[in-house]
Amino acid sequence: MHRLFAELELSLTVTEQNLADRVRYILRSNIFDVAELERLRREAVPSSDENATAEDAAPQMVEQPANVDAAVNTPVVVDSNDDGTVAQELELEHMRSTLEEAIVETRSTPLENRPRLPRIALSKRNRAVVRALNPMLVTYLEASRDLCETDSILFGAALAVCRIIGAKLSTAGRATGHSSAIPAWRRRIEERIAKARALIGRMICFRSGNNRPRIMRTFRMAFAGTNVSLSQPDITQKLTERIDDLKQRIAAWGKRIRRYTERSTRFNQNRLFQSD
Repeated sequence: MHRLFAELELSLTVTEQNLADRVRYILRSNIFDVAELERLRREAVPSSDENATAEDAAPQMVEQPANVDAAVNTPVVVDSNDDGTVAQELELEHMRSTLEEAIVETRSTPLENRPRLPRIALSKRNRAVVRALNPMLVTYLEASRDLCETDSILFGAALAVCRIIGAKLSTAGRATGHSSAIPAWRRRIEERIAKARALIGRMICFRSGNNRPRIMRTFRMAFAGTNVSLSQPDITQKLTERIDDLKQRIAAWGKRIRRYTERSTRFNQNRLFQSD
């Protein structure tokens, strides 16, 4: 690599160690993505190999005609020891195998059992991985026969990107994740129902003659903002009306939750039926 650099850049004097340090810095900093490095290698290395082969083989053809093959192969051996090129080729091969495994796995997995893909950051490394996988998808997309297979290929490619960059994937399927989520409004209604039932129970205790301080505080809370007081002669009737009003509210809240549960169940069943 140092000899090739010296031939291309005659005006610069760089030691082998300095050149190797710069190469490692470029690879670690992700200044160029994988596809760009591969393109630059293909453009630079073949022409350099031909020039180096001609220069190395010419003097040896005069002195040692029997070793022509060894002289021609000498620059190839030097190039094969290039750590940067070998590392890039191994990384591309790893990406290709990961993509193939993800596509095969996605084709055999039902739609409702697919993992939920996370949102990935738009970093240089993640973009480089996506750009490197795009040319590999051409073969799979050209062989696709319908939209379902195309969907499996694209989902498999997204799954491969998440695995390559090390993103965390959820193990639960899509249907399970949706069904286990409880809406915030439903939790609020359930809390209202629980408080109303506790209030009804304490008001019944007060109507039965229980005058403990805790029960009295509940009575004042139930009739807060009204003109009802304990000294009124029809306090028992007021208690009964208040209890009936709370029971009707509980029934209305419960009916709203049941309607949502029935609609959600029908939606999930129809989606499973369409996917099958």
